[in-house]
Amino acid sequence: MRITEKVVAASVFAMLAGCSLFSSKETKNLPAPLVELKNPSLTPQVVWKYSVGKAGNAVFTPAVAGDSIYVADADGTLARLNAATGKEIWRIRTGTDLTAGVGSDGEVVVVGGVKGKILAYDSNGKQLWTAQATSEVLSSPEAGGGVVVVRSVDNMITGYDAKTGARKWNVARTTPALTLRNAPGMVISGPNAYIAQPGGKLLALNVAGGLQRFEVVVGEPRGATELERVTDIAGTPVIFEKDVCAVSYQGRVACFDATTGAPHWSKPVSSDKGVAVDQRFVFVSDDKGEVGAYSRENGANAWKNDKLSYRVLSTPVSYGRAVAVGDYQGYIHFLSREDGAFIGRVATDGSPIQADPVIAGTNLIFQTQSGTVTALAVE
Repeated sequence: MRITEKVVAASVFAMLAGCSLFSSKETKNLPAPLVELKNPSLTPQVVWKYSVGKAGNAVFTPAVAGDSIYVADADGTLARLNAATGKEIWRIRTGTDLTAGVGSDGEVVVVGGVKGKILAYDSNGKQLWTAQATSEVLSSPEAGGGVVVVRSVDNMITGYDAKTGARKWNVARTTPALTLRNAPGMVISGPNAYIAQPGGKLLALNVAGGLQRFEVVVGEPRGATELERVTDIAGTPVIFEKDVCAVSYQGRVACFDATTGAPHWSKPVSSDKGVAVDQRFVFVSDDKGEVGAYSRENGANAWKNDKLSYRVLSTPVSYGRAVAVGDYQGYIHFLSREDGAFIGRVATDGSPIQADPVIAGTNLIFQTQSGTVTALAVE
């Protein structure tokens, strides 16, 4: 895997009018070797594995809905699995290559196809409708409140009727001249959709009508050059109780009131992944491969682990007494939630983990770029 000068994730590129601008020059920052775990206090158990196809240059995050998990790949495969056992309930071919997914509320299952095609299915795998976005779709569509929300790379946000695919509303947002080519995430919670934006902004829209609830700044562009001023929110915002938290590239990690957008706190950090949030902490894996924990109450730094430097980490996830994070070789590292020390590790298939990990019941789910979906549990 090539590690670029400014962005370490293999799938993240700069784009200006569709052209890649980041240098492909190799960095001198080599990935840190694995720290030997002599007496790990946590032993993850593989509950089940499932093989879907490769992700290619896209990122496919499993969608959890009820007792099911939906997974997809770049070649057009979409499958529904039992979350507890990994048993395949159905597996279909969508008939087109895919670029984004999966989004589901348990009733509708949505993926993004090439050239901005949107495909929606019911929970039995029967196609409900298709629609056409205004440009390529890299962000996973989200479903909730009877609406499917789609964001395309031209920053057009569209709400579709979940049953019919009829377009309900459009919201057009400006895009900076230079942005990361990635998959800024969305999450629907209650009546609102929270949408990560290029330029470091977090937008909250009413799902039913697309009306703006608020827009807040997570990271402010700084620097003399366009490259230095890139500050996109790259990951998916997280809703926890009354907070919404997000992190931006070359910007900050911040938490806001999820209803009003009132700021709670922010701290300087640069990440091209998302955040994890639990009762006490907000966790971030930054663009140097360091994992940090911040107090959810006031943003105070709780701890930092710098032993995974430049291993191209995934978004972390809080799981019991551990924080788990994947890396570019398919390892899943378990850190102590309290102090960040290594407490366990498990290998997958050797390919990068770029998709967000998800939790389904008592299982922790990771999907690699080669398509191995692994469910883990700890005693």
